Amino acid sequence: MHREQISVFDIFKIGIGPSSSHTLGPWRAAQQFVASLKQLDLLDSTVQIKILLYGSLAKTGKGHGTDIAILLGLNGADPVTFDVNAIDSTIDTIKTDQLLLLGGEKLISFSYEGDLAFLFFESLPFHPNAVTFQAFLDSGKARSETYYSIGGGFVVKEGDSGNEKEQVDLPFPVEKASDLLHWCLTTGLKVSEVVMENELAWRTEAQTRKGILQHFQVMKECTFRGCHTSGFLPGGLNVGRRAAALNKRLIGQHTYDDYESWIAAIRKGGMGFNYILDWVSCFALAVNEENASFGRVVTAPTNGAAGVIPAVLHYYIVFCDGFTEEKITQFITCASEIGSIFKKGATISAAMGGCQAEIGVSSAMAAAALTECLGGSQRQVLMAAEIAMEHHLGLTCDPIGGLVQIPCIERNTMGAIKAITASQLALQSNPDNAKVSLDAVVNTMWETALDMNSKYKETSDGGLATNIPISLPEC
Repeated sequence: MHREQISVFDIFKIGIGPSSSHTLGPWRAAQQFVASLKQLDLLDSTVQIKILLYGSLAKTGKGHGTDIAILLGLNGADPVTFDVNAIDSTIDTIKTDQLLLLGGEKLISFSYEGDLAFLFFESLPFHPNAVTFQAFLDSGKARSETYYSIGGGFVVKEGDSGNEKEQVDLPFPVEKASDLLHWCLTTGLKVSEVVMENELAWRTEAQTRKGILQHFQVMKECTFRGCHTSGFLPGGLNVGRRAAALNKRLIGQHTYDDYESWIAAIRKGGMGFNYILDWVSCFALAVNEENASFGRVVTAPTNGAAGVIPAVLHYYIVFCDGFTEEKITQFITCASEIGSIFKKGATISAAMGGCQAEIGVSSAMAAAALTECLGGSQRQVLMAAEIAMEHHLGLTCDPIGGLVQIPCIERNTMGAIKAITASQLALQSNPDNAKVSLDAVVNTMWETALDMNSKYKETSDGGLATNIPISLPEC
């Protein structure tokens, strides 16, 4: 039996907001379906496409942009490179002209109202996030494939095991935190060093480092852009952006045209507790306001939790003097291993586990990474991750209006602050005396996820989503 092998670039993916499971995953599923049609030599004979959205994808699909992502994916766009400023015009053209350029090659008729179905009261057993694509051919036959978006941008095709990625020989295979600790203690390697050794099974070290820094570049751009963009978020809730106003209050009215000058100016502001706290919140708000606006972000490990890692990383960069490529690489690689442990032992999908699976996991990842970068031992790194998740257990996912805005954006600030607190606690503690292991918390999180009522799992059927009166415009 193949064990799941997860790379740093599986946990961290470049994509477009607002949701990794509802936007990036369905986008990738649409691309995979088009690729399947090409492989079967059916693209040219396709005359019609129908899309069926089930479960959580149906209930909160419009709020999360699932419909938009799927149309863009079918139309040949890629989330890593597609111009986010062209999203609205592209979708408007598809709807108005009632035409879809399938795979960017084959023009077919397409009716948004007739060919895209939101099956609100139907779910498929494997996973709440399901989409079925139906291709009708000029021969009168049809081709149907179902995909599941299982969280973090990961997609599984029905009938596949989910482990179709080519298996490699990892020098340090890790399924649980205990495995990771074993390798660290027997080799003396840090968590990040274990990750880098494993990544060699897929690519050279230079390629891994280059890829990580490309992901960091997206984080930088997203944070900077979010801190300098005002206005209201799309979707109809009329949520005002706060990061730009907070940035101005903290840094003054001077405008900084580039990221490096801006970071230097922030650093000059001092080391006061309130000042640092405000900046951590500002960084997190900035990223998730961009995410809510269909901006380009890095899943960490999801889009809804994309602000925690950049916020804590920027805390480390600005206030702990961690602005070197080596330290940034160390931070991201260490964080990725913690995320992979949660994915293997539990879930990183809010539709499966509530928000503990997103903000909780991202907070644990950030806590571990910060702890290692601040000189913590391997045991302290795992302890920090455990502390961070322990205090997110049971956190529900109840987005108002199905939008990744309330309470999602603020939750990233909370996750970031908890990560820093967890790191400090771990650094000041003797992990040998710890009563709770990271593996125990992973198991507890999964048991909690199984017990959690489905109305608290990204369906907007409970919690804040049903207790806050709203009136959204018709889509």
